[in-house]
Amino acid sequence: MASKTRWLLVVIFAIAMAWVESAVVVDLRTLVDRLEPYQTNPLPFMPKLGEVELVREIATLMMLWTVGWLAGHSRPTRWGYALLAFGVWDIFYYVFLKLIVDWPHSLLDWDILFLLPLPWWGPVLAPVMIAALMVIFGTLVTQFDQPLWPSRRAWIFNFCGSALALFVFMADALRAVDGGVEAIRNVLPAWFNWPVFLIAFALMAIPVLELIKQIWKMQKDQESVTFVSNKFTFGVQAFFLLLLYKIISRDT
Repeated sequence: MASKTRWLLVVIFAIAMAWVESAVVVDLRTLVDRLEPYQTNPLPFMPKLGEVELVREIATLMMLWTVGWLAGHSRPTRWGYALLAFGVWDIFYYVFLKLIVDWPHSLLDWDILFLLPLPWWGPVLAPVMIAALMVIFGTLVTQFDQPLWPSRRAWIFNFCGSALALFVFMADALRAVDGGVEAIRNVLPAWFNWPVFLIAFALMAIPVLELIKQIWKMQKDQESVTFVSNKFTFGVQAFFLLLLYKIISRDT
């Protein structure tokens, strides 16, 4: 199967899964009266609801990783397709929420992004930016014949950026830890640390920038090979034309 076909199938799967995810979230938020997620106690206590929701989030990650593993033919492409699936899923999750319940009203609306290990809060724009980065990375890794993969140094920068972004998302919950579970459940962020997040995003983008650099270098090398090949061909043609001229001149 061609890589473009694999890419398209993974995207279709991720979009379909995004609809399922958004439908489940709408049902859940309707059940607990939290269609607007920016409220204290985003997941009110109900018997087993919290545990079920946490397992569902883990199951979602496993499904996205599995489709990537099945689509790829090597470790880099498997991770590439997995990140592609995650990014497309996350973006279309918000697209479908907008279509179903007209939320978010803007990309700066607050959303509770995840519950493990503490609640993650952030404007919708922040996870969408990270998701777009995943889509670009997954596409670059999977759509070239020659293997592409960032260096270890690039991944170190990426992991540092990811840790910093997680801190920004969980900062308010971390400040409420001393107050216990009830304080964590009722924390409501009022300000998002955009300067620190943008630094984290820049660090997370380094592997993508390195892939672009590798692609640019490959293209330059191919142009050099083509140039040398053309020069060689021209030289061979000139040699045989000169030889033919000598032969004709001698005969005459």
